[in-house]
Amino acid sequence: MANPKPNLSTMPALSKLTDEQLLDMRMCDLKLSIRGTPLQKRIEQLNQELASRGLNFRPHCWLSDDWFSPDDIPGIAIPFYLANPRLARLERKQLLEVEGGTQAWCMKILRHEAGHAIDTAFRIRRKARYRELFGRPSEPYPDYYQPTPSSRDYVLNLDMWYAQAHPLEDFAETFAVWLRPGTRWRTRYRDWPAIKKLEFVDEFMKSIAGQPPLVQNRRTIDSVGRIRRTLRTHYRRKRKHYGVDYPSIYDVDLCKLFSSEEAHRRNVTAAAFLSQIRNELRTIVAHWTGEYTYTIDQVIQEMIERCRELNLRLGGAIDQVKRDAMILVAVRTTSFLHEGRHRVAM
Repeated sequence: MANPKPNLSTMPALSKLTDEQLLDMRMCDLKLSIRGTPLQKRIEQLNQELASRGLNFRPHCWLSDDWFSPDDIPGIAIPFYLANPRLARLERKQLLEVEGGTQAWCMKILRHEAGHAIDTAFRIRRKARYRELFGRPSEPYPDYYQPTPSSRDYVLNLDMWYAQAHPLEDFAETFAVWLRPGTRWRTRYRDWPAIKKLEFVDEFMKSIAGQPPLVQNRRTIDSVGRIRRTLRTHYRRKRKHYGVDYPSIYDVDLCKLFSSEEAHRRNVTAAAFLSQIRNELRTIVAHWTGEYTYTIDQVIQEMIERCRELNLRLGGAIDQVKRDAMILVAVRTTSFLHEGRHRVAM
């Protein structure tokens, strides 16, 4: 049975509430704001990046239940949990990760969403060249997509080859790569077919430099202050959609490789250990398997996140664990690619 809803008039700060108390709160009662949070500085950074490219466009941002940029509205919805560290911790417990929880990750997503927003603001998808390069924007979104990790027809910004999910995502990812400060996209993608998409974005953005947006709608959709469902309902729906409740395919192997025993509680965590040898794992497994290093890194990241969730620690000799970890990454990379493991929920 759910706990009674908190009395808002006497409720302590979110940081003082238990997980159960938070889960029984409605989103609209969280009383969140972007102002004064790290999000404010990250949005300011995004605006500076847009200005540095000569673009007269600043997407308006608001808090909602997820990341998105609505059709016909050149703005960005940002998930509520990024506005409060206590809610970010709850997010990790409920969904095993905090999407956009680091500075670098958050900026990648903001640039991506800015791609959607500027597409709307200047009606870029109506251009014939856009449809020629990226595909039909009206194409229905799939429930799942199964990317081809070796493809060079798409840029790499967000994880899981997200540009391959849909033509609109392809454009947004291409814009994000183009916008990132210090990017060397001409060199990085020189021999890739994706270079044509980047050149289109570069040419188009230069052509609209200093011009006001054609669409200046400042509406918001599903702002957190208007969402009346509880966090408990929110997370139940998201876990069902993404399959988070299913046991991880890594669990058995990781529990053999590392330890959860009390005797090893003072040892380095398995997540930290894998992070320390990540570059070495990626390089050696790529050499063994011939697989794309970006693919291997996705597998390592999933293993790190699961080790953190299982609270595993180093329990054996470092050299032996390292060798076994390399074998495990190689085996799981093969499974990831050839057994459909990389089908991704939208």
